[in-house]
Amino acid sequence: MLKAGLVGLPNAGKTTLFNALARAHAPAENYP
Repeated sequence: MLKAGLVGLPNAGKTTLFNALARAHAPAENYP
């Protein structure tokens, strides 16, 4: 099993990238 993590600054597009790669629908929120 492959395990990977996405690490980065807030509002950098990590969830968008995850949704595109995994064909998932994780919610993307805007945090200050």
